[in-house]
Amino acid sequence: MQPRILELRTKILKKNDELARQLRAEFARWGVFVLNVVAGPGAGKTELLARTLSCLNAGYRAAAVVGDLATENDAARLAASGSDVKQILTGTMCHLEAEMVRGAIADWDLNGCDFLFIENVGNLVCPSSWDLGEDLRVLLCAVTEGEDKPLKYPTLINTADLVLISKTDLAAAVEFDVAATLKNIQLVRPGVPVLLVSAKTGQGMDDWLAFLKLRREEKQQRWNTDNSAARDSKSLS
Repeated sequence: MQPRILELRTKILKKNDELARQLRAEFARWGVFVLNVVAGPGAGKTELLARTLSCLNAGYRAAAVVGDLATENDAARLAASGSDVKQILTGTMCHLEAEMVRGAIADWDLNGCDFLFIENVGNLVCPSSWDLGEDLRVLLCAVTEGEDKPLKYPTLINTADLVLISKTDLAAAVEFDVAATLKNIQLVRPGVPVLLVSAKTGQGMDDWLAFLKLRREEKQQRWNTDNSAARDSKSLS
């Protein structure tokens, strides 16, 4: 039975990857920068995104898609920022898939949208295999989870483009060793950028927002260059 299970999984992932590529191309045409935010339950994804959306809304248009097994509580919290928000209820599924994201944003006009945040289901295993068409995969590791999380869950951190050490306002109370955590992160994912943030106190939020804006500008420059090259090629032909 095992080879048949593996074959089925391969087909499902292939279909997801093809759809994710389509989404990524659509996001590029719209000029929207997309982030897939992954973490374990209780790492602070929703609180961080709520503060992030509120800050970005001063000069940008941002939207969010939220994945949970049940309830629409997180979507309601994010919608309070004034951003467009959709909740995806996965039932028993421990991750989001590209088709779910496509369905959630189907009736949205993302032209003019600067940022789209996808808050994945709280899980440190399943989301690693599922491409959602994002530009950036962001992993949150809360100080309350301990210093060895990167070592225990290497698969997910190896797919991350940025690691946020969250809930830093609680670091002293839980005797969190920042240096040990940074060392463990680099052992598993050498060179990955790491930021320390607290959505409660605002620590690190300026650095986080600056990182987002810079990466979006870089995407816009690539998009403009690609479009210009395509127009030049078409005119020559």
